[in-house]
Amino acid sequence: MNLILVWAIFLLDWQIKLLEMRKLIFIFIILLSSMAKAEFFSNISDIIENNNDRLSYGVSVTDFNKDGNYEFIVAGFGYSNLALSYKKGKLINTIQDPLFIDENRNTIGVSACDVDQDGFEEIYFLNTDTYSGKKQYSDRLLDNERKISDYFELEKNLENLNLTAGRSVVCVDRNGSGKYGVYVANYGGPTRFYEIEKNEVKDLAPLLGIDQITGGRAVVSGHIVTNNMDIFAANERGPNFLYKNVNGDFRDIAFQQKVQDTFQNGRGTALTDFLYRGELDIITSNWEGYHRIFVKQKESFLDMSSLEFRLPSRIRTVISADFDNDGYDEIFLNNIGQPNKLFRILDNGNLEEIKLDEAMESKGLGTGAAVADIDGDGILELLISHGESGAQPLSLFKANISNRNYIRIKPLNTFGAPARGATVTLHTNLRNHAKTIDAGSGYLCQMEPVAHYGLREGEIIKNITIKWTNGTIDSYEINDINKTSEFKQGI
Repeated sequence: MNLILVWAIFLLDWQIKLLEMRKLIFIFIILLSSMAKAEFFSNISDIIENNNDRLSYGVSVTDFNKDGNYEFIVAGFGYSNLALSYKKGKLINTIQDPLFIDENRNTIGVSACDVDQDGFEEIYFLNTDTYSGKKQYSDRLLDNERKISDYFELEKNLENLNLTAGRSVVCVDRNGSGKYGVYVANYGGPTRFYEIEKNEVKDLAPLLGIDQITGGRAVVSGHIVTNNMDIFAANERGPNFLYKNVNGDFRDIAFQQKVQDTFQNGRGTALTDFLYRGELDIITSNWEGYHRIFVKQKESFLDMSSLEFRLPSRIRTVISADFDNDGYDEIFLNNIGQPNKLFRILDNGNLEEIKLDEAMESKGLGTGAAVADIDGDGILELLISHGESGAQPLSLFKANISNRNYIRIKPLNTFGAPARGATVTLHTNLRNHAKTIDAGSGYLCQMEPVAHYGLREGEIIKNITIKWTNGTIDSYEINDINKTSEFKQGI
């Protein structure tokens, strides 16, 4: 009898230990799953050749050397401007022209667009050698026709140099004709709006009534409130501007649309379709202030940011993109001297914070960032620049995924140049998802001129539509996925 009791106690003790082991294994699996989930990005910075400490600011994505591939254009502050192109598994600096690298000037903002209607994009480099007001060195407006030249160095353009400290620049096709101008957000001096006519650079800001003096910071342009290219400017020490495009002229409606945010200090700004309904909304961040997601309503915009998203930080760049090709956009918040953050935009305006590891950069001095599928594999790369208070190398990240299904839409205008400011909308059985062809965003920066969509499980594509900068809308069938489809605007 005693032997049976001992055996029963032994079996009971073994079962308890087995249950405890199973519990520990379950916890271990959960932890592994959690750790794997936290590894959203892979750090691939080692593919950047000669990636030394430097002071960098804005980043743009364009094909300036006309080889059919995009480059990351990185602004150097007292360091060389870079044109990083993907060659044989490496990001290599491909332009050594003295006018382009311009290492004696302090470049901060950069955007590219076709300002002279030749079918290729020119680059606007905004230089800032003082915090506010009058500066010593002018900006550059570079063309690459046979050789690199600066429109501002022509004698007839010397009287229109921008000699005011500035921050961001954005390209605007205000008349929808494919003729881009450049809005320059200056700090402590009048805003500029440059257009070119027969190689002559003219500042039209006074004529257009947008030569405001404020603490200009970030600026975006696209189909925000009209079928033309409107402008949203996030400012510091003053209200934001929302310029409604009325037949090529502009009227500030920020007060009526409730996006002034007067007591905040604007920084990174981007356009996104927050509700996946085919409308562009405004993400705008504030330096050590509340970050906003202004969603378009019938009469005005409504801030639909979550408590976690709006938490104040030392914010610099904001990017909205589908990094992991799951069909849901993420919002990347790039901070300086604080951890970066990432949020996934779920359906119905819900936000899910994604814990970062590799791209958290808690000691990173982030100043700018941009996205592009620089290696052509269908997954976006995220390039982060650093500087301001200390020299640091560039960082490059990529979502840690296998290549899920995607489509990429590249609209070209009537001149054959990227149709920056156009809106691409993906129509499926699950969503109507609008994306802007970026004309300038983030903060000091500009993304690739491609609408990139990951595809959801069970998603059936109906068609895509492109609203061009003149407001006309064309519909196109998508017959193949996992490729970039190019569409040119009809005359």
